Amino acid sequence: MDLKRMRRAIVLTAMTSLVVTACNSGGTASPSAAASAAATGAASVAPTASPEPSAAAVTLEYLVDDSQANQQLATAFATAYTAKHPNVTINVESRPGGSEGDNLVKTKLATGDMTDIFWYNAGSLLQALNPSQTLVDLKDEPYIPNIADSFIPTVSQNGGIFGVPSGTAMGGGIMYNKKVFEANGLSVPTTWAEFEANNDKLKTAGITPVGATYKAPDDWTSQLFILSDYCNVQAALPNFATDYTNNKIKYADTPAALAGFQHLQEGFDKGWYEKDFGAASLDDGLNGLATGKFAQYPMLTFALGTIATNHPEAIQDIGFFGLPGTDAAKNCATIWMPAATYIPKTTTGDKLAAAKDFLAFIASVEGADAATAAQPPTGPYVIKGAKLPADALPAVLDIQKYIDAGTGTPALEFLSPVKGPSLPQLTVAVGSGVKSAKDGATLYDKDIEKQAKQLGLPGW
Repeated sequence: MDLKRMRRAIVLTAMTSLVVTACNSGGTASPSAAASAAATGAASVAPTASPEPSAAAVTLEYLVDDSQANQQLATAFATAYTAKHPNVTINVESRPGGSEGDNLVKTKLATGDMTDIFWYNAGSLLQALNPSQTLVDLKDEPYIPNIADSFIPTVSQNGGIFGVPSGTAMGGGIMYNKKVFEANGLSVPTTWAEFEANNDKLKTAGITPVGATYKAPDDWTSQLFILSDYCNVQAALPNFATDYTNNKIKYADTPAALAGFQHLQEGFDKGWYEKDFGAASLDDGLNGLATGKFAQYPMLTFALGTIATNHPEAIQDIGFFGLPGTDAAKNCATIWMPAATYIPKTTTGDKLAAAKDFLAFIASVEGADAATAAQPPTGPYVIKGAKLPADALPAVLDIQKYIDAGTGTPALEFLSPVKGPSLPQLTVAVGSGVKSAKDGATLYDKDIEKQAKQLGLPGW
């Protein structure tokens, strides 16, 4: 998840779309897109339908990662669409998350065996799929203007647009149990020192301070201490994204960037994590947070949907705060754009027409409403005219506070095309005490170099 942004104001109210500065196809921020989104985000844009697909019976296979929240959203889109189009059947299939799922997607695309449509990340991970060669270009579809301008660069390459947002934007940071905080007299920390002090109090009280879930394929969750720290990196080094993309700065040699690895090591060294974290899954983490087994869980807020489903009695007690940095005056949060739905070039004929029409539905206010009906939104929508409900979850409102204050920073992967694929394995090693923070960062710099060279970026 990665780099640069030339504008930091992110505007959101319940009546507007999220406005964040994202990367253009060259990996740098697009201030004009952000300004346009700011100007138009509150406007209600009527969805424009694609040309009517064939009325012939069509079955589409929709590949989605196996997280409960994303499976639920994909199923909601499919159910609402097929109710209006009875000639279309959409089967939602499941794949693993993390690096295993990434490899499966890449393999299916490389062998021509990809499903008719699929759900995948926007941003740097998409760039590694070489979308210009493997995916259907949607730039001329009439529903593309329905999408907030700030999202478009995250699914673009070489002038093409390849996906539609499938869900909401997210906060990345610390989800916490408000009841546990209240019972122990804790306040939301605005500096890392305050975070450390809170954890000391929790340990003294016999409560696990921080949940960690390193069991594959959920080992991707080990990255959050580093990835969600990006807003603090950006605050310290405004040009980090550009310098990072152009091979002018390294994690291991940059104190502000190295800090995330150090936080991960500190958690292990100080015993912040639960004893069985190496065998714990994402579901274990969410269950532990909801039940108060531990007080905090570094996570993306898409997971609020899973808690709302499995622990409806606890969802109102879950809050969110950005990973604290060194300066309370620069307290911030890192924001993730939603994943997207894509069409591989192997989808043709009636299936292609139906797939494009289904994406038009996802990229509409009606599609956003179907998502809201299926699960409480875990962040703002990036569909123009889509609104958050009046009873939005407390953690979503916590994210909104950062956005309203202009202290929400796009994650690095939306500001740079570079993200090393081995980061989950390295963060597990550092978080498990197998490698030091410095060694993990050094190895990640080497991983980044390989990725940048594969992408053919200048300066590498």
